[in-house]
Amino acid sequence: MSCPDCGGDLVSFPVPSDLQQLLPGDAPGASVCRSCLALHPETEPPAAVPDFTDLDDAIPDDDGAAVPLLLLVGLLDSLAMHREEITALLERVEREGVDPLLALDRLDASYGEAAHVDLGRRRRQLEQLL
Repeated sequence: MSCPDCGGDLVSFPVPSDLQQLLPGDAPGASVCRSCLALHPETEPPAAVPDFTDLDDAIPDDDGAAVPLLLLVGLLDSLAMHREEITALLERVEREGVDPLLALDRLDASYGEAAHVDLGRRRRQLEQLL
């Protein structure tokens, strides 16, 4: 499958039921683009979470932190619309022992302008939310 935003390859993953309410729609999974990190709903996700470390070293090895971090990055295109969801995902990533702002810095350094949203600018805006 290709990303409708940039044409890049997608990586599909299941979204835990306790995080599904934080996503728009009712899809049981999501896909993230390898090229731009855009998030898309996935109606038929795989049963297991894939290894996300091939996307970037900034993605944690632990699924408990990786999935909410990717969901967070995917929702950053609209801080105003997804403020509550983003706040909940930031807290979830932190509870899993990962600094989400540092992860965003590292993703910004890797993806730069290729990312679907200006990660550096969004990171600064997130600091103000915290």
